[in-house]
Amino acid sequence: MNAGRQSDATAGRARTIMERTSERELVVARIIDGPARIVFEAWTKPELFQRWWAPKAFGVSLISFEADVRTGGAYRFVMGHASSEQPMAFFGRYIEVTPHSHLVWTNDEGGEAGAVTTVTFEEKGSATRVVVRELYPSKEALDAAVASGSTSGWGNQFEQLDDLIVSLDAKV
Repeated sequence: MNAGRQSDATAGRARTIMERTSERELVVARIIDGPARIVFEAWTKPELFQRWWAPKAFGVSLISFEADVRTGGAYRFVMGHASSEQPMAFFGRYIEVTPHSHLVWTNDEGGEAGAVTTVTFEEKGSATRVVVRELYPSKEALDAAVASGSTSGWGNQFEQLDDLIVSLDAKV
């Protein structure tokens, strides 16, 4: 991906906008069709998170997710792919948790190259604008993440999140 913008162009659906805003930061945004309370829960309740996080179009599965979602708490999730002999573990700690509006966490599996992720949830009528900011410690770390393909699943993930939120919102 270059320093410009990318978005998915699914007709009739919300679009995911992805932009490299600086040498070190990647920003992903989308309007999700549901209230901030429910969207936030989908990011913080393991039983909901497991239903949307792994981009299915990439053949990835979420094997497990454990989280203590509070400032100072930790998370760990494990993902698998048919082409990989070993599952991949991702883990870190929550730096800031403000219910229904803000999450900040570390990505410690990357060591010193790990990003800090900030997610904001802004209610817009019956929908929520979700903005994910991934700040990497260096240009090289972000370049490596983009080159590995690890940043390319956001469009699919957000489609899955939107579908989940619509189904949950209909039940409330």
